[in-house]
Amino acid sequence: MEYKDYYKTLNVAKDASAEEIKRAYRRLARKYHPDVSKDKDAEARFKEINEAYEVLKDEEKRKAYDSFGANWKAGQDFRPPPDWEERFRSGGFSTGGASTHQFSDFFESLFGGGRGRQAPEGFSFFDQGFQDIGRDLHAQISISLEDSYFGAKKTITLNRTVDEGGGRISVQPQSLQVTIPKGVIEGQQIRLEGQGEAGAARGMAHGNLFLEIVFLPHPVFTVVKRDIYLTLPVTPWEAALGATIAVPTLGGKVDLKLPANSQNGQKLRLKGRGLCSKYQIGNQYVTLAVHVPEARTAEQKELYRRMAQLMPFNPRSGLGG
Repeated sequence: MEYKDYYKTLNVAKDASAEEIKRAYRRLARKYHPDVSKDKDAEARFKEINEAYEVLKDEEKRKAYDSFGANWKAGQDFRPPPDWEERFRSGGFSTGGASTHQFSDFFESLFGGGRGRQAPEGFSFFDQGFQDIGRDLHAQISISLEDSYFGAKKTITLNRTVDEGGGRISVQPQSLQVTIPKGVIEGQQIRLEGQGEAGAARGMAHGNLFLEIVFLPHPVFTVVKRDIYLTLPVTPWEAALGATIAVPTLGGKVDLKLPANSQNGQKLRLKGRGLCSKYQIGNQYVTLAVHVPEARTAEQKELYRRMAQLMPFNPRSGLGG
């Protein structure tokens, strides 16, 4: 018979607290519930998780299990210690009021059939139609870059299925207020606890609603993760001589100092002017686009000719040929 490491099954340490064990169980049970998981081994994993929790949630069973568990490794053949029957089985560990057929031979060899088993707190087992909470819902919410930069509150409307009783089902709109955290980025999700579907049984908790952030197009800025990008048109003399230019940012205009002899395509950084959360900083990057004015009058054309004489320059010299 194969020894089962219940701590490994729940992915907790051997000295984990009862609360840590409960949280681990709840997380794994939701993940591997056969009605939810697409994993081909979901049902088997779900049963293993329930069995492990049945032992580790009970102080007496856990103490008994721990008394020999350290001497065995998962995967090895297991035989209970010689005095196990007398020490633990004679007391008849109670496992609730349902059938034990879902538990392994290993469990049976330790604790016997008793009077069946009880579903862990807050859950029903798979063979009893497990559904501790309703299904999670997923949707998208479109926000502006300013909403992320400053943080915002939005009102969304969802169409919800409502049981009116007597077999009547209707779809009704429901408005929810959503807090947009400062510095949220595209693709992140906002969780609205308890705003998913209701559990199958009356009184069971609702699932959660997950809203994926989508940014609306901006007329001036583009965004890559937390960084904001702006293309800034400048004149040839601003680029050549240097200048201080008022530049738009999501938080308002700031002065940007162009160094003398700046070049077309050069990128300058405004630190901390991107999408900043409590722990992460985004920047704004300004790309210079030198715009050459048209020479329309004789005087303007003469000015360009004098520039060519005074500042002989061949930008194609590096091309060769």
